[in-house]
Amino acid sequence: MKYTRITALAAISLAATLSLTACGNDASGKNSSSQGSSSSASSSDGGSKSESGTGSASSTSSSSSSSGGSSKSEGGSGSGEDTKAGAANGATTTGSKVTFCKTEDLAIDAQDSSPDATTGTIDITMMNRGSTTCSASGFAGVDIKDSDHTSEPIPRGHAVPRITTLKPGDAAVFNLSYTIDPSGNSLTHPTNIEVTPPNETHTVSLKWPAGAGQIKGSYADVEVYPTHTTN
Repeated sequence: MKYTRITALAAISLAATLSLTACGNDASGKNSSSQGSSSSASSSDGGSKSESGTGSASSTSSSSSSSGGSSKSEGGSGSGEDTKAGAANGATTTGSKVTFCKTEDLAIDAQDSSPDATTGTIDITMMNRGSTTCSASGFAGVDIKDSDHTSEPIPRGHAVPRITTLKPGDAAVFNLSYTIDPSGNSLTHPTNIEVTPPNETHTVSLKWPAGAGQIKGSYADVEVYPTHTTN
């Protein structure tokens, strides 16, 4: 009888232990589940904040980029319009192009203009007898013809050409310069001056001016200078 009571008590104690163990496991499970749920909720909230922050930054960046792009576009458009306007103004102020004077429209003559007995100067004048304004800027081509029927080209002097624009009736002049030989034994005997106006191909033959001093040396020692206006 005593053995039976001990056995029954042992069975009741074992049952109680198993019950407590089961309760502990259940509580532990609930706590674990609760923590997992809380962690999941926290993670979800964090993700939401992250997305919100990203969206805000993206929106700000997009807005800034859009604003900057619009500003640049407007600036570029303004610059282009200013450039076009400037080009248009330049085009309207350029004016019409002046053509070169043609030989047939020029009255050309030569005269002695020597300032003294040692410096020989021959002025060659070209007057515009045409009906339009023309340019006679630059060096004329000049050959001197000798009494032996030969001719020599005259080299250019060291001078910078000037702009020489001739209205109808205006005149331009250029000169030949040389040293006069007073001995009377010059080896040159010029008879004609062959003149081709600047930027032209047609030539006019002029008489060597009467009374002009003789040339010292050769025709290579004579120099031609660029045209300029007489005004």
